[in-house]
Amino acid sequence: MASAAEQMAANMSWGALGRATELRSRIFFTIGLLCVYRLGTYIPVPGIDGVQLRAFMDDAAAGLGGILSMFTGGALARMGIFALGIMPYISASIIVQLLGSMWEPLKQLKKEGEQGRRKMNQYTRYGTVALATAQAYGLAKSLEAGGLAANPGFFFVASCVITIVGGTMFLMWLGEQITARGIGNGISLIIFVGIIAEVPAALAQFLSQGRSGAISPFVIVGVIVMVIAVLTFIVFMERSLRKIHIQYPRQQRGMKVYDGSSSHLPIKVNPAGVIPAIFASALLLLPTTISTFSGGTANPIMSTMLAYFGPGQPLYLLFFTIMIVFFTYFYTREVAFKTEDVADNLKNQNGFVPGIRPGKRTKEYLDYVVNRILVLGSGYLALVALLPEIIRSQFAIPFYFGGTSILIIVSVGMDTIQQIQSHLLAHQYEGLIEKSQLRGKRGGSKRRGPARR
Repeated sequence: MASAAEQMAANMSWGALGRATELRSRIFFTIGLLCVYRLGTYIPVPGIDGVQLRAFMDDAAAGLGGILSMFTGGALARMGIFALGIMPYISASIIVQLLGSMWEPLKQLKKEGEQGRRKMNQYTRYGTVALATAQAYGLAKSLEAGGLAANPGFFFVASCVITIVGGTMFLMWLGEQITARGIGNGISLIIFVGIIAEVPAALAQFLSQGRSGAISPFVIVGVIVMVIAVLTFIVFMERSLRKIHIQYPRQQRGMKVYDGSSSHLPIKVNPAGVIPAIFASALLLLPTTISTFSGGTANPIMSTMLAYFGPGQPLYLLFFTIMIVFFTYFYTREVAFKTEDVADNLKNQNGFVPGIRPGKRTKEYLDYVVNRILVLGSGYLALVALLPEIIRSQFAIPFYFGGTSILIIVSVGMDTIQQIQSHLLAHQYEGLIEKSQLRGKRGGSKRRGPARR
């Protein structure tokens, strides 16, 4: 039998969305900031030779340049002020979270609650500035070495670094504003919108290759069927849960005795969401961004990296798989589902797993369950991320087509829709409470005490 919340969610309509003024303002605020982001991708960095840049990115569209362009929403292909996108912030987050699980001072800082979280966020911002500055400087020097700068020299490098670092920090601020005052996770939505914006052009290019005979019609049909199948598989896996039975004992409050109740603790098959795939992609892009623009001609080490860690290469696929599995376990245990905190909360609420003692034994049981679930969850993420990569390299599809982008689209879309439904449910509950209070006041005004005789 459906619960009251499920019945209300099923009855939600556009009329309910129109009456939820706070939710509507949040949605408009999010759309407005995302439009600002899209406009920024078209503002070019000063001093770039547009003709040479366009020719270079056309040659690199099927390789690593396509991956970089996807994560930056096309800003890198146009060398806009958001050329680095949000990737320096993601890389800094990875570094800070890794240090937070290994370095004792940061471990203690994480235990300080809200104040510790703010400190960690501050360190992440400092790391973002450092990484963005280093990457922007390397990018500017690579643009000079590749002949993509109109007037190479000190002033070009300085203007390029200042513009790109400023664009990255502004983009990080946009993401934080969307998270705080809008709908959904701002950083994920920025990546989501960047991918969605590049889909029509990539689809048109794919179909034009089919009309020209460069790609077989069977390959086109096969790719479309595979995309639909992968989307269905992702939705199924993202909604899959492992429910652990939780029992609450009988309680006595005063003279009343309340019967014990039971509920379920839901654990997603993939508690980390799309974060492991984004983190793994960020680590793959970090050492090779500069070597892509230099073409690997200036340094033999860069050429070797491009040869072995290019998209579709065995080492690239192996490293990608290892990183996805590692970050799935790491992010789940450190952020998404901390078994020690869950066990403590159950103990404080007098809840327990039948047959398991509260406290340490419950934590060990949850660790056992989560580790077994993550075998399936990490394998699912690796399969979805690698399958399109293998198919793209085998059939020589002339543009970047990756499973990470599909994962981001589905996961972020589902998460945003769930947040919208949560706001609508909260609004409907508020309306019901207000109606009940009004009825109580009206009923109270009509009631009269017994007449005295």
